[in-house]
Amino acid sequence: MKNSLLLSATLVFLMGIFFSSLDVKAQDVQEKKVIQLSGIILNSDSTDAVAGVNIYVPTKGRGTSSGRFGYFSMPVLEGDSVIFSFIGLKKQTFKVPNKVESDRISLILTMEVDEIALAEIEVMPYPTEEEFKQAVIALNVVDPMSISRANMSPEMLLRWAESMPASGNENFRYFQEGQAIQNQDLYGPRTLRLLDPFAWGQFIRSIKRGDLKKKD
Repeated sequence: MKNSLLLSATLVFLMGIFFSSLDVKAQDVQEKKVIQLSGIILNSDSTDAVAGVNIYVPTKGRGTSSGRFGYFSMPVLEGDSVIFSFIGLKKQTFKVPNKVESDRISLILTMEVDEIALAEIEVMPYPTEEEFKQAVIALNVVDPMSISRANMSPEMLLRWAESMPASGNENFRYFQEGQAIQNQDLYGPRTLRLLDPFAWGQFIRSIKRGDLKKKD
């Protein structure tokens, strides 16, 4: 009977301590004022905004990230430690004061580049040097001059010439000829040389002179 009474008294005492500690913690949380923390995050030169920075309170499990123009805003409590982290930039911590008169805090935070020097890594195509030497010795190397002679053959050069696009001079000449034809078409249809009397006259005179015989 005495043991049961002692056990009950012990449980009541422990429960009293537990609930009293909860009341103290609740009072501490209630006493801390909620602050709206906001600001802009810039690079070390203060020229460009840094978007996508992770902003969080580790002990509370809450956070946010900076937007496109580096702006952020989140609620915090007095005394919180706010972490700012981003890959390639040095991590920073901002401590919220324990006593803040206003309910808002504005920051302009600059983050510096975090330079990390890595050790030199030598990458080899084979696990051992001996296997690499054997692979080099067994390598079948093609004579570069044979490839050059094949590429310079007349058949290959003719094939490349047929598939080669027109040069700048040729394109310009074709463009000028097209412009001249368009200008002629503005004043009427194109003349047919078979119905041109001046062309017939030149043809008859060339026959009389014997130009056709000379060409034969």
